[in-house]
Amino acid sequence: MGQEIHAAVYQDADFQRFRQRLSLETELLGRLIKSRACSEAGPVAGFEIEAWLLDDNMRPAPANQAYLQSFAHPMAGPELAKFNIELNTPPLPLTGDAFSRMHCDLQNTWRQAEQHARRMGLHLLTIGTLPTLQQSDLHLGNMSDMNRYRALNQQILQCRGRPIVLDICGHEHLKVEHHDVMLEAATTSFQLHIQCPLSIAHHVYNASIIASAAMVALGGNAPYLFGKDLWAETRIPLFEQAIATGGYAGVADGPLHRVSFGSDFARQSILECFVENQQHFPILLPEYFDDAPEAFQHLRLHNGTIWRWNRPLVGFDADGTPHIRIEHRTPAAGPTVLDMIANAAFYYGLVKNLADERLAGRADLTFAQAKDNFYQAARHGLDSHVVWFDEHKQRLAMLIEQELLPRAAQGLQALGISAADRDGYLDVIRQRLASQQTGSVWQRRFIKENPGEFTELTRVYLQRQRSGEPVSVWGI
Repeated sequence: MGQEIHAAVYQDADFQRFRQRLSLETELLGRLIKSRACSEAGPVAGFEIEAWLLDDNMRPAPANQAYLQSFAHPMAGPELAKFNIELNTPPLPLTGDAFSRMHCDLQNTWRQAEQHARRMGLHLLTIGTLPTLQQSDLHLGNMSDMNRYRALNQQILQCRGRPIVLDICGHEHLKVEHHDVMLEAATTSFQLHIQCPLSIAHHVYNASIIASAAMVALGGNAPYLFGKDLWAETRIPLFEQAIATGGYAGVADGPLHRVSFGSDFARQSILECFVENQQHFPILLPEYFDDAPEAFQHLRLHNGTIWRWNRPLVGFDADGTPHIRIEHRTPAAGPTVLDMIANAAFYYGLVKNLADERLAGRADLTFAQAKDNFYQAARHGLDSHVVWFDEHKQRLAMLIEQELLPRAAQGLQALGISAADRDGYLDVIRQRLASQQTGSVWQRRFIKENPGEFTELTRVYLQRQRSGEPVSVWGI
């Protein structure tokens, strides 16, 4: 959700004061990183899931305030739009039966959330983009009642100085103009977090970047927007264009955008990302905090308004020691709890393996190639062709099956994950590859057999989701 703020309108003096505090806190983080004063604790995993509230007609229901107030669950919160909510689970050390425990925690939270929705005459759905969503649903009247969102909308539009133009070429072409940031509410994701030891944080960050192509293809669940068949994972261009602002004056339309794949690997230290944030991105929310610089309140708020698909974050251990975690934002929400936990197991295992390889001077891929792989995978899914370490172009599905799944298994073993968890959840990925059916593929198959039936698509998808069976076995 991002932290709430007190003001919705700011003065020039607010920006100046915030800029000073941001500079101070960035320098402080640099000193702590250089003196190795950040946490070296073992890996800890967690995630956030964005979901939709729907009415009986499978249309978005802007009721999250009433829903969240009556649900009153500590792991549930609002999102940008009144028809979206966010669900979390407690973070867990990445070892033993961590994935079984995550699965149990998430399944319990999801069951409670879904039952509560039904008591209110609503339905809860996890999907990348909602097939029944219309552009007319995305207006400021449907924005959640939070200062953070009002201020972001004002600042982003002010930075742009012109309407937002969405222009996506996929199987079909969509071009629309929009006048607020609510387009972003059409993108709902499954965001994975990994807290990692400071000494390897930049390797974990770089490994997440390399893993992004496989993750976005396996998690593809967003082919349709406003009735148009676009990318396998339309969330990617949609989010990038929905908040399309760049850096300071000279690079406003240049390569550094607030939603992006990033500008490069972290070469020596994860600090490079935070320095880039400070130096290249205008402040959007100049909220002032009285906390000591060691709380990094200004740095964390500013960082929260820059949405790399792999985003480094600063948090704190239970004893107050600052830690680094990487937020991986590429997978769509859904199709089922089981599918999402399997995606998580694949991600954590693959990233552990690739980070270890990078540390040893192997797993060498240029940033430009990792970026190209990612956008090819977002556009074409498992059918995309990517270039891997041997500079040989190959079909992504084959690469995942033959090399990345074994790498993920090795990574999970190195983390100390139980054999039952490792094999059980990676088998869900193997079955998805065998059936060649992701959420996006299933949705396209449905519409091919039932042209234009987006309401029925959503209704059948909801039924399949409630069954709990992985998307690999879904029938039309």
